[in-house]
Amino acid sequence: MSSRRSRIFGLLFGLLFCGQLSAQIESSSDVINPTINSPFSRFGLGDFLDQYFAASGAMAGLRAAYQDPYHMNLDNPASLASLRATAFEVGIGARYSSWESPSVVDNQWSGNLRYLALGFPLFNPINEALDRKDGSTGWGMSIALVPYTLVGYDIESQVTDENFDVATNILKGKGGTYRFRWGNAFRYKGFSAGVNLNYSFGKLTQNRKVSFDSLVVSYDTEFLDEFSISGVGFDLGLQYRFRIDQPQEDDNSATSGQFLTVGVFGNNQNEIRTNSSRFYHRDNFVNYTTDIRDTLLFENNIEERLNLPAQFSIGLTYEQVNKLKLGVEYSVGNWSQYRNEAKEESLMNTYQFSLGAEYVPNILSYNNYFERVYYRAGFYYGTDPRHVDGSQLRKVGLTFGAGFPIVMPRQQVSFFDISFEIGQFGLNEVLNETYGKVTLGFTLNDNTWFLKRKFN
Repeated sequence: MSSRRSRIFGLLFGLLFCGQLSAQIESSSDVINPTINSPFSRFGLGDFLDQYFAASGAMAGLRAAYQDPYHMNLDNPASLASLRATAFEVGIGARYSSWESPSVVDNQWSGNLRYLALGFPLFNPINEALDRKDGSTGWGMSIALVPYTLVGYDIESQVTDENFDVATNILKGKGGTYRFRWGNAFRYKGFSAGVNLNYSFGKLTQNRKVSFDSLVVSYDTEFLDEFSISGVGFDLGLQYRFRIDQPQEDDNSATSGQFLTVGVFGNNQNEIRTNSSRFYHRDNFVNYTTDIRDTLLFENNIEERLNLPAQFSIGLTYEQVNKLKLGVEYSVGNWSQYRNEAKEESLMNTYQFSLGAEYVPNILSYNNYFERVYYRAGFYYGTDPRHVDGSQLRKVGLTFGAGFPIVMPRQQVSFFDISFEIGQFGLNEVLNETYGKVTLGFTLNDNTWFLKRKFN
């Protein structure tokens, strides 16, 4: 910001009169302080945040056919029926980004709480063992709070014209959306079905200011848009797990052997409510003071609609129990059907292809802890619904990480999971992000929930 421009705004703020309208002017651009600076978050609902946890995140975010007895998978609710212990999961993440365009390079750090979730089986496995039940049925439930999208950008560009010295265009935005998720799933033998009830909410604030810096008489025009969302949607998921090897005569359980799991999940197009406010004004500066302030548009509490599109994922996982997992997944999103009455714009259909693997050297090792560690890796490639002049944003990345078992009281195993991701996002020759991301996940397991104690 130039020194002259600083003087202009200093005089302007000093001359503002009290009242609601002046308070809105003062609280627009200069009090929007985004916590990140991601230019593409200006489009759509912002940058999409991962909905998977650290364990599957190290495997390229496999979700459709991913199930684990001690970790949750919220995206495909059918996996909840396979939980064998109550799991409380919390994750934090950090991201380092390097943005590069033909003329600018910018580096930044960001980080925050990534997820908070609780999942539990309604049929306690200890009770089933004591009652000599075959364990052919299962019922799992979860509640979780996860961020869905994040908006944060602070962009300034200057244009020179023969009619004025410098025009400065300032774009700022902040906010985000969240999902509170409640899931239920039922299992009979190898077949599981589940549903998620999602309550989406959040608020986005976006501001654009055009300033003519070096004229004695000039105009500043400012556009402030705010909208909040609130609504309910559903996700449905299915999984089928079947054995592909011949069990030993004394072992017909699912705790050893080789299995294939096929999974699908998705949702239909969903309409939710938005509440919008818009305030556009123009200030005419004469000798660095405000001569005329003209309100171009003022709207408040406008009820509108937002259509979130249908999305679908299908996957296949091979598992050698307590040894190896290999998974593949394909996802599509019908984002061309996205409609937001509060902010009209077009998006494009998406796809993503993912591969992931997990390996445990020797889960029964008693003298080498690192042989009991879960080692994970993955790869993904896909597209983002946002575009620049018809050129769609693309993403590609490598993931890797590990799960460290921790023995808690009563010999219940919990986990510390860490995942790393290295990737690129954006458009080559326009604006490209090279990033590194780390997620730390803590999973506390307890198998005493819903335990019916028996005394002889």
